[in-house]
Amino acid sequence: MVAQSEGPIMTEPKKDISRILREKRHLIDEALQRGIDQAMIQHKRAGLPVVIERDGKIERVKPEDLGY
Repeated sequence: MVAQSEGPIMTEPKKDISRILREKRHLIDEALQRGIDQAMIQHKRAGLPVVIERDGKIERVKPEDLGY
């Protein structure tokens, strides 16, 4: 026995991701910066270094040098 559908399946219209990224870029950048700021503050409070890439080399930044 095959189940019959009660009616058409409603789907959301496809979103234009390229347009959203282009027009809402500032919101994405702000959200990323907030996440970075929160991570840096958490590392500083916990006394943990942050690992970064600088000039092709991996470096550890001491919590007291984070500037947050």
